Amino acid sequence: MSTVVLVAALVTAGLIAGLFYAYACSVLPGLARADDRTFVEGMRGINVAIINPVFMATFLGAPLLAGVAVFLNPGPRPWVIAGFVFLVAMIVITGAVNIPLNNALDKGGDDYAAVRARFETVWVRWNVLRALVSTAGFGCLVAAVLTRRG
Repeated sequence: MSTVVLVAALVTAGLIAGLFYAYACSVLPGLARADDRTFVEGMRGINVAIINPVFMATFLGAPLLAGVAVFLNPGPRPWVIAGFVFLVAMIVITGAVNIPLNNALDKGGDDYAAVRARFETVWVRWNVLRALVSTAGFGCLVAAVLTRRG
């Protein structure tokens, strides 16, 4: 059972790290080329669409499963703890920075240039950090699996 939980944590962490990576290297650079209205309305649409069961299962599941794995895996515990900490940091960043920015974007009105100016640079910067932190969490869980196999 402990191996199943650890592998599930690894898979969900990989999926969420990949999502933030894809935003950083394709979605946001693509939207950056758009005019202000397209950028703002595109991000508004993405912010609504992403709140779905599949996203929530990976976003919340990765740190939850890693937390459970801390107690089930005595061998590679330091790697699992580190992975858990990085994945919790991803949630903290999202809740403290990205979600409030998303909410402000949603309520920002139709002065698209002003709305974009308040949102884009800060959100992109913190998303890159989210991508790095979640990738570090994934890497730590990979190390835990490899260490466990010994």
